[in-house]
Amino acid sequence: MPTNILMPALSPTMTEGTLARWLKKEGDRVSSGDVIAEIETDKATMEVEAVDEGILGRILIADGTENVAINTPIGVLVNEGEAVPDSAAPAAAAKPDAAPASQAQTAQSQTSQAGAPKADASAAAPKAGTAAPVPAPATGKRIVASPLARRLAKEAGIDLAGVTGSGPNGRIVRADLEKAKAAPASRPASAAAPAPARTGPSPMAPITAPHRVVPNNGVRRVIARRLSESKQFVPHFYVTIDVEMDALLALRTQLNAQSPEGEGSFKLSVNDMLIKACAVTLKRVPKVNATYTDEAILEYEDVDISVAVSAPGGLITPIVRSAEKKTLAQISHEARGLIKRAREGKLKPEEFQGGGFSISNMGMFGVKQFAAIINPPQSGILAVSASEKRAVVRSDAKGDRLEIATVMTATLSVDHRAVDGALAAEWVQAFKTVVENPLSLVI
Repeated sequence: MPTNILMPALSPTMTEGTLARWLKKEGDRVSSGDVIAEIETDKATMEVEAVDEGILGRILIADGTENVAINTPIGVLVNEGEAVPDSAAPAAAAKPDAAPASQAQTAQSQTSQAGAPKADASAAAPKAGTAAPVPAPATGKRIVASPLARRLAKEAGIDLAGVTGSGPNGRIVRADLEKAKAAPASRPASAAAPAPARTGPSPMAPITAPHRVVPNNGVRRVIARRLSESKQFVPHFYVTIDVEMDALLALRTQLNAQSPEGEGSFKLSVNDMLIKACAVTLKRVPKVNATYTDEAILEYEDVDISVAVSAPGGLITPIVRSAEKKTLAQISHEARGLIKRAREGKLKPEEFQGGGFSISNMGMFGVKQFAAIINPPQSGILAVSASEKRAVVRSDAKGDRLEIATVMTATLSVDHRAVDGALAAEWVQAFKTVVENPLSLVI
């Protein structure tokens, strides 16, 4: 019996993805463990491997197709000598007393992510067998169309329910879409119905100035959605403090000079030391290392620091786990590897999912001060600016005097539902103490 290959859910936030490319073609034999496709998720490009064996009889979703919902059939596996269907195989009828576990196991046998834990099968699996049924229009008529025809219809805004297919078994093909484009009046009334109201802002007037169109990829869309939700629903509160960096910079120079040769060598960056400083501070003021829920505030035991990284597809936040337990050299090696994989789009889900606190550093760009947007469900993010020479006032028994010091401005953004103003002020004061007395980073 033909078996559908479903679009997998490769991260908890993934609701749809882009089928970047097939690594198998129709007619190829597929064995268990074979990587069959690459999927662009909301965070990275990942490989999907097959668990079942058979022949890739039909590719339902073409290379480069965007916005493919999870559990959508993307291909069909058949057995040797078995007839190849023109569309997705029908879902098996679920028995009334079927155990949920067996349903999850059936769906999970279709696809899995290579080199990463599988998504929760109970969440990803359709409730009746191995595949999500192909949506049918209100008329009850099942739409059978080639992947190319579906894509062309989507681009042109044509409702396939009103297109007559000329292919085998009434399959809608490209030629049918060309005819539909040439005769827009033949579209059903539903296709001409006004589009639903936009939830986001729209331009006040059409853009007429010369411009080029840069399509949003999956990562950019997720960034836009999550940050919009954060600013709309998370009450941000900001606390800014100036921190003298001279002692930390001197310690960094001293430690780098003592780096051993060979495998154990390291080169600490200022960001590595600030990650450690955040971890030490969060152990001293643990209530900031938390998540707000309607029922309770969840205070994390480990300090997992998300590090904002600018990648070609958009911002991503790989995580240095248990940073409070690691040496500066360990943090340096780990952060360097995470940043490299983030920019190559090769992070595993466990390397960017989770985290209890974030740090965003724009000091290398000479930024004097900025405030970062919280990364839900976290309650805090520290915005780190450039270190610069400034005049500071020293006071002692002889009076006040001016000196030159290297000063950095840091701004803590917190979720005011979980972190009160006094607690935020306590945290930034503790952070200032840790940075200005940096021996605590190596003890």
